[in-house]
Amino acid sequence: MTMIIPSLAEVSRNYDALFVDLWGCVHNGIEAFPSAVAALQAYRANGGCVILVTNAPRSRHEVAKQLVRIGVPQNAYDDIATSGDSARAAMFTGAVGQKIWFMGQAFDQSFFEPLNLLDNPVAISQVPLEEAEGIVCCGPADPHADPSVNRPQLLFAKQKGLKLLCANPDIVVDRGERREFCAGAVAQLYTEMGGESLYFGKPHPPIYDLARRRLAQHRKDVPDSAILAIGDGPHTDVDGAMGEDLDSLFISGGLARAETKTTTAPDPDALNAYIQKEMIAPTYTIGQLA
Repeated sequence: MTMIIPSLAEVSRNYDALFVDLWGCVHNGIEAFPSAVAALQAYRANGGCVILVTNAPRSRHEVAKQLVRIGVPQNAYDDIATSGDSARAAMFTGAVGQKIWFMGQAFDQSFFEPLNLLDNPVAISQVPLEEAEGIVCCGPADPHADPSVNRPQLLFAKQKGLKLLCANPDIVVDRGERREFCAGAVAQLYTEMGGESLYFGKPHPPIYDLARRRLAQHRKDVPDSAILAIGDGPHTDVDGAMGEDLDSLFISGGLARAETKTTTAPDPDALNAYIQKEMIAPTYTIGQLA
């Protein structure tokens, strides 16, 4: 059974590093959560290392710019590992071919910027679906429309045998008070239709490998037992931590706030019912990161 705690400081002394989700944990897509920022700053001031681990389909440099805009200061974290960086590395090694049909919004075009970490990267070009060798999905063109609107294009892609590279495995996020669909919802639909989707963010191993490499640049030889994963996604953050054998802190006041009846803290009975229904086992639970 998970332990409900009032603050990160209650358990953080047991860990040398944190792998911290962003959306729903540190910000809501519009503005930072002051209590979360303060908690991470205090943890770092006491010697801890914070790696932000996000399913954002962009590079860490683009995410860092976003964090400045919404009020997350640089002294709240040490480094960033993004699903976008993991997925971009796969794309530039040819995981879904060279001719790519792109799904996303205009601001997602940074996904195609050169990745200088690779030797001899594959030359990528964006083409119409009819000419494509594969799909890169950073998200639906309209995040408020049901992903099923893409069914005709996905059916054509499946019939062609195209692989879909999912740059963000999240199904939904809440931007302020409004829920949006993410690339994971499109990839889930494609898989259900019989297509092949490739994932690189949480809960899948590539992003945790990247997070550990980022951590090693700041702190050497941190064992998994000394890392705490924090986030509000039951099947991204918590499942990912469980798969990596990391302790986890579940933020019940994020995506699951209604189901867990979270105000400042979750209702214990509602939380336990939710955990059993979702078949997750977070080490700790907190209403909001503080």
